[in-house]
Amino acid sequence: MKLLTDLFTTDYGIMSISGIAFMLGMAVFFYWYINRKMDEAEALASKKKIVPSQGSKRLPELLMR
Repeated sequence: MKLLTDLFTTDYGIMSISGIAFMLGMAVFFYWYINRKMDEAEALASKKKIVPSQGSKRLPELLMR
């Protein structure tokens, strides 16, 4: 019980919780962002009929849009 008391009442405990929450939030954001970019690139590639050999060369261009 002392562990939970220290975790939620001390400055270092609250900073630990904040750091963990921030890292989990970053993980969710990166998952969402990367999946969105992959879907956009796939939709653009299918619209422009890019074959895989050309797509790998144009991938940075497709991701920057």
